[in-house]
Amino acid sequence: MRFKRTLVAALVSFTCLAGTGAAAAGAAVSAEQIAVTTPPAGSTAWLHDRSLGVTMPDPASASATDVAAFFSGLSAAQAQHLVETYPLVVGNLDGAPLALRYQANQIAMQAELGRLKREDPQATAQIAMLTTLTQPGHQVIAFDPRSRGLVAEVFGDLATADKVSVLVPGSDIDLAHFGKVQTEAQALRAEEQQVSPGTSTAAIAWADYVTPVGLGADAATSRLADAAAPRLTRFLAGLAVTSQPSTPPSLFCHSYGSVVCGVAAPTLHATGTATDMVVLGSPGMDIDDAGALGTGVRLWATERNATDWIGNVPYLEFAGLGHGQDPTSAGFGSHLVSSTGAAGHNGYYADGTASLRNYANIALGHYGDVTS
Repeated sequence: MRFKRTLVAALVSFTCLAGTGAAAAGAAVSAEQIAVTTPPAGSTAWLHDRSLGVTMPDPASASATDVAAFFSGLSAAQAQHLVETYPLVVGNLDGAPLALRYQANQIAMQAELGRLKREDPQATAQIAMLTTLTQPGHQVIAFDPRSRGLVAEVFGDLATADKVSVLVPGSDIDLAHFGKVQTEAQALRAEEQQVSPGTSTAAIAWADYVTPVGLGADAATSRLADAAAPRLTRFLAGLAVTSQPSTPPSLFCHSYGSVVCGVAAPTLHATGTATDMVVLGSPGMDIDDAGALGTGVRLWATERNATDWIGNVPYLEFAGLGHGQDPTSAGFGSHLVSSTGAAGHNGYYADGTASLRNYANIALGHYGDVTS
């Protein structure tokens, strides 16, 4: 059954992409990826730890509010003990103080970097990225070495930012390829600062889920998005109690990331943890229309540029394959966003494009300056 599903998805993908830039770039059907849905290593020991005389919040189920309350009751020495003893737990615990998460993830990344150098020196891309991320100044708010490596990094000061943007990437992004999302987050924040120099902003490159690799069933179905959406909603809930922007964050959801955001939409509406959702290079969102986001989240859909191969993908859903209607289509209910000057599937954050300027205006709340 799995082979049949993968084969059908692969045939759909290759039929759509034959002769396009994606095919020319060497896109290929990949093996099925295993989603990460359980707490990080060390969680079992954490739950049974009674050394501080307190009950530890469950990394699998504790709310961000409960986690924040737990840490507020600890002394500095107790919190530091937990960071050093359970770096993967603290570093990924939504609701934990930002500074502690940054420190814990530095410890966890240094440990993983040492392990790779000893046991897998051929993992040169992962080693290079970890070497970069462990340099001073990097604020890594999530890191988990499982799967192909999950990571999220903050650019700017979340503690003081008036406006926060969260970038949710699509397929083929992992620790080894995290540089792409870093560059995009930095480009967006730089554009925001150019548009409004007096506004304190932060941008987060959030690659904290297992993405599809290449073409195949993972890209054609919502299975990985279904696993990623709760991770995204918990992350945003954590931001709500550990940072205080003037408005909830704006989401920028690229390609398969727009499927993740679509699946998360009902929860985001219910919790009020996002204000604007921007999709770009979207294959569909697994929602019927913008109404699925409710009245609390505005949906913006980026007009595809002429060389974005995603336009050749059929906007349909059949037997679990495909992601539904085109968010840029008439009647979907999105606010359209111009992408003049952008090229290709990954060109929407390029300097000088209308899309990048529009994204900055959306993130800043300058809705009247957005062009369509």
